[in-house]
Order: sequence, then structure tokens, then C-alpha cells
Amino acid sequence: MKNKNGYGIIKKQKKKNRRINQYTEVAASGQHICISAHKARRVIDQIRGRSYEETLMILELMPYRACYAILKLVYSAAANANHNKGFNETSLIISKAEVNEGTTVKKLKPRARGRSYPIRRSTCHITIVLKDISVDEQLEIDKRKSYKLELKNL
Repeated sequence: MKNKNGYGIIKKQKKKNRRINQYTEVAASGQHICISAHKARRVIDQIRGRSYEETLMILELMPYRACYAILKLVYSAAANANHNKGFNETSLIISKAEVNEGTTVKKLKPRARGRSYPIRRSTCHITIVLKDISVDEQLEIDKRKSYKLELKNL
């Protein structure tokens, strides 16, 4: 497309925001965490799909520096689930856990003879989504009951 000046018009593409199921899922995200995304993914891959209590044990016993930041996020997500939705912590599992690269902090380190050496500190954004299994199971039971009632009415 061209406008009246003859220059092309650039259309902005809207980002598709992923929606979480508002009835059964609660999320917490941490941004600009000073860990490389590769090192954080090493820990996140170990906890994805596990229960909340099992995740806490794994993160407390793993020897990596990224575990502390991820542990704080898991605690935060569980607190959100308990406070905002009233979910019980024993029935929570980690349904989604993702790590994206953040901005890179660039510094200069002074070296000999007046030279400098660049230092790049990479950051990452971590998102953790907890899902309540008990609510999900209850929704399935309700769907089955309504389906059976419809069959009886026919």
C-alpha cells in the first residue's frame, strides 16, 4: 500500500497474547533476572509438569544459581493462586514454564594501556503458570453430568 506521498505504509502487527484459563490457571512472571536464558532453561526443564511440592524440593536441592530466582517465582505464583483464586497448594501443578531472553546489559572493563574490554550481562524473563487440578477435574465432572442430563431429556 502507498499513501498520498508515494511512500509505503507499514502495518503494525498486533502481538497475540496467550491467554491462560482464568478459572484454573494462575501465573507469575519475573523480568530482567540477571541469569542467562540458557542456564535458566536448564532448571526450568526439570520442573515443568511437576507438582508444586515436588518442585519446591527439586529447586531447594539443585546446586544452580538460577534455582533461587525460580523458587521465588514459584512461591509467588502459589501465593497468587491462594490469595486471588483460593486454590489449595497441594493440588497445584506447573502447567507452563518458559524462559525468554531479556535485554543485555553492556559495560566496559578497563584494561591495560588505556584500553577497554566489553562485558555483556545477559538477562532473561521467566514465566511460570500453575494449574489447579481439582478445579479442572470438577469442571469435567460437571460437563459429564450436564451431557448425561441432555441425553436423558432426549
